[in-house]
Amino acid sequence: MRIIIFGTNTIGNNTILSDNVTLGFPSREHMGKETFPGTTIGVDGVLRSGTIIYADVVIGKNFSTGHNVMIREKTTIGDSVSVGTNTIIEGNTIIGSHVNLQSLVYIPTGVLIEDNVFIGPNAVLTNDPYPPHGGDHLRGPVIRKGASIGANATILPGVEVGAGALVAAGAVVTRDVPARMLAIGSPARFKEMPEGAKR
Repeated sequence: MRIIIFGTNTIGNNTILSDNVTLGFPSREHMGKETFPGTTIGVDGVLRSGTIIYADVVIGKNFSTGHNVMIREKTTIGDSVSVGTNTIIEGNTIIGSHVNLQSLVYIPTGVLIEDNVFIGPNAVLTNDPYPPHGGDHLRGPVIRKGASIGANATILPGVEVGAGALVAAGAVVTRDVPARMLAIGSPARFKEMPEGAKR
């Protein structure tokens, strides 16, 4: 089994590492150093082949990845989080517990995702209001507890998706979504949650 290790890593009991997993990959500030904090992962994890996790990442128990996942530096992830194949988390991000990120999700820097959030396949969160010139004005979205984001949805910089809200598939969300409301369309408009979708 081939695992690539950088820095000082802590792996919990019963965590399974597949071939070609990379742990503790150095961010720019650690390049050229022999000793630096790598990756910390709790017990009972499963990291599938092609997963790359950078330095200064702390992950809780029962974590799992699909194939070819990348998680950049200074990311904190809670317990029982699943990250789907080809998902990218760009770093400096906080993700709570019991979060499910499906395949091909893109999470930029500066995002907060609270507990019990679902993000569907190919959803994109953004943090630059005037790409590529955002500079110091980068602001990642905030996804509150229990929210769900459908497949192919796009969440614009600084937008807050309220607790228990539902963003429909393909929606483009340009402003804050109130708690327990449905956001649908492009640009998204808000509706009462359908009876079958209420939690």
